Amino acid sequence: MEPSNKYVFKHKRSYFPQNLITPEYIDSLEDFEIRDSDIFLVTYPKSGTIWTQNILCLIVHEGHRNGTEHTDLLDRVPWLEYNVRKMDYVNHPSPLPKGLKNGRGKIIYVVRNPKDVLVSYFHFSKVSLHLEEVEDLETIMNNFLAGKVVGDLWLDHVEGWSAQRDHLNILFLMYEEMKKVRICVIKICNFLGKRLTEKEIDDVVDKASFGKMSVDRRANYTTGPSGTIGDWKNTMTVAQSEMFDSVFKVRMEKLPFKFCWDIKDEL
Repeated sequence: MEPSNKYVFKHKRSYFPQNLITPEYIDSLEDFEIRDSDIFLVTYPKSGTIWTQNILCLIVHEGHRNGTEHTDLLDRVPWLEYNVRKMDYVNHPSPLPKGLKNGRGKIIYVVRNPKDVLVSYFHFSKVSLHLEEVEDLETIMNNFLAGKVVGDLWLDHVEGWSAQRDHLNILFLMYEEMKKVRICVIKICNFLGKRLTEKEIDDVVDKASFGKMSVDRRANYTTGPSGTIGDWKNTMTVAQSEMFDSVFKVRMEKLPFKFCWDIKDEL
């Protein structure tokens, strides 16, 4: 089943949401100039994007961490592909000092187990104005498995970035691993070359919690059922899970990641 063109359009074999982006703007990004000090956060949709944006802001910006600045995430970590606030990216200040330049930008890529991604996407479609609401999981799962959703095929997205790991300055994080927030924060700090005191790290960990994010107006975050590891088990039937495995399992086994499918699993 093809997704409704009322909500998405296809350009260069990929699906994009209507009213947020144009083919011309997508094409213009091919010539986007990357600075050595730039940090890019890359995720497949519903893989912890906003959570990681917030953690990055808390690490990099002291004013975000201590509450003296009130810039929200859309301005602090703008979405390159969806420039909803028409920002001037060329003159947008880079968040890291010039002394840390050692490559053409740094990339943080977050991977989440695809069954939870699917279920989170399903829940999100019910509240998003930019996604077609689908009443039953079966329909959206068929589109997800065929790559006919915003973000295209999950397997292609993860495989594509993973294949470039030796050619890019990139840090891979597992969404499930990020539940151990302190370890995640230290890992990001080390990757960015950002030194924080123990007290500052404690502050980041505290303010990166879902509870604190839900009351921070800068975070652009609303609570929902999508953050729980293994939430797919509460939504997918056994038959749907088996169908999912029949399509994804062989290619997933070749990926260099250990996936966590249940909150009780060892991370």
